[in-house]
Amino acid sequence: MNSPVLIACAHGTRNVEGQAAIRQVMAEIEALRPGLTVVEAYVDVQEPELGGVVAGLPEGTPAVVVPLLLSTGYHVKVDIPKAIKSRPRCPRRRRWAGSAARGAARRTAARLGLGDDDGVLLAAAGSSLPDGSVDSEEQARQLAELLPNKVRVAYGASAEPNVPDGVAALRAEVTDEGGRVVVSSYLLATGYFHDQLSKAGADVVTAPLLPSPVLAEIALERYDAAVAARS
Repeated sequence: MNSPVLIACAHGTRNVEGQAAIRQVMAEIEALRPGLTVVEAYVDVQEPELGGVVAGLPEGTPAVVVPLLLSTGYHVKVDIPKAIKSRPRCPRRRRWAGSAARGAARRTAARLGLGDDDGVLLAAAGSSLPDGSVDSEEQARQLAELLPNKVRVAYGASAEPNVPDGVAALRAEVTDEGGRVVVSSYLLATGYFHDQLSKAGADVVTAPLLPSPVLAEIALERYDAAVAARS
């Protein structure tokens, strides 16, 4: 029997570099699993839209939606289930938490170039759902375990504190010690949310998480788990 189609579902962005970074993840998935059909889809901004991709699958074609999203927010809990509800053979994996968060924390800690007195503000996209910040807070907790520095978390939208307020609060904590405020971008790719980080008043803003071949490996782990769960 043919393997189910992997629908790689990202948020979407108008930023050309961000679009290329997400498509690179999809290309890396294909390279790691020759013969697997990988289809791109988006929940916002970009086409093809997930609902249309799912509806366009040939009748009887099994598929797995793998969200290329870092947190379990509105898109994962509402938009994706809505898009696939008419296709019972199209399960989804919820998000990339767990091993994704641990791997991202290690990579972030290695690349920050921190002084002992610097403070780190983990900047995530944010979610309107009450539990949408759980994954970001877990990422910040794991980062704090790897670093001697103060680590806080803030959000680009829909959750508090916002990034400018988070920067200001952390600066008040580290100023007496002569430390910098370093914003660690917990975003996959360049786009609107990442562009706003440079306007928040931090001393340093890191690049987004991509490119990183690890993310393609995690996507395949989630895909394999979904396939195994229904077999």
